[in-house]
Amino acid sequence: MIYRVIGLMSGSSMDGLDMAFVEFEEKAGAWSYNLRAAHCEAYPDEWAKKLQGATSLNSHDYLSLHIDYGHWLGQRVNEFIHRYQLEYQVQLISSHGHTTFHSPDLKLTAQLGDGAAIAAETGIAVITDLRSMDVALGGQGAPIVPIGEKLLWSNYDLFLNLGGIANLSASAGISATGQWLAFDVCPANRVLNMIVARVGKLYDEDGILAADGKLVPELFNNLNALDYYNKPYPKSLANEFGTGIVFPLVTNYDMSTEDGLFTYAEHIAEQVTVAVSGATDKAKRTAKTARMLITGGGAFNLHLVKRLTEKMTALGVEVEVPNAELISYKEAVVMALMGVLRWRDEVNAMASVTGAEKDTVNGAIWKGE
Repeated sequence: MIYRVIGLMSGSSMDGLDMAFVEFEEKAGAWSYNLRAAHCEAYPDEWAKKLQGATSLNSHDYLSLHIDYGHWLGQRVNEFIHRYQLEYQVQLISSHGHTTFHSPDLKLTAQLGDGAAIAAETGIAVITDLRSMDVALGGQGAPIVPIGEKLLWSNYDLFLNLGGIANLSASAGISATGQWLAFDVCPANRVLNMIVARVGKLYDEDGILAADGKLVPELFNNLNALDYYNKPYPKSLANEFGTGIVFPLVTNYDMSTEDGLFTYAEHIAEQVTVAVSGATDKAKRTAKTARMLITGGGAFNLHLVKRLTEKMTALGVEVEVPNAELISYKEAVVMALMGVLRWRDEVNAMASVTGAEKDTVNGAIWKGE
């Protein structure tokens, strides 16, 4: 069976809206994919400000933003379809939306981007709300990408996504429990970008500034001592952990931007190392060279990848950074797959990853014309 789907992803790092047109084929339970077109639509300043300020709105204005953003998403999809000449080829749109509130302890998660508005703009069937059933059944609602890793990239043992938040997945063959595990590790690009913004840059290209810095030991130790890192998995992070707890801690120190970037990159590398050590079975990890796939915007940070590679090599893990297209659009590809699985009424979130009572089928369906 073949499915042609557009996946939409807006991450916590606010890089923009990722769009991927993917052709999936399923044969006897085995899945393959072809990423046929991809594009990142940078957020105009107006929309970046709206999304960043969403959690401070009253209920009426929040819902109005939810609908307006859905129409904006639908319009961007129409432009994407026209740009890549995809008219009459797209069977389904699967939209993650932009996460605002995420409090799984309250069984609450919310993503902006009204599915009815997207369907109204495009005339195509839409899947949204890809986390709520998992959260309703006691899960973290995150990470949700591991279902795609399991079905599409089974030749890897570990997956590290370096987005606004860094998250780690460990396959059943290497995990400490013998089941798929995944959890949020620490804030990543969102904090790095906030640090470098102080010198008027959007991001530290190639990690050049970080490479020129030096460690601030007291900051490094205080970051590693944060309570979240001692919690057992499954666990997940809200954006506010990075913006409201971690970044203010960083700004308490009088240091150069380079030293701040170096120290925070070292913090990410340290927490990933701790996470890999704790989530994997050492005997399984060292019996053969375990393979880790690194994706997300942070995979372009050469300094951070270098430090991660050095630390992973010491654990017997071989790091692989794929081509730029997969680095940038892996999550959008998985959102597209999750929509297909929802359309087929099949599991698209794993309880072993999220801690839910059972595996779940997530997503609301909005019919197009």
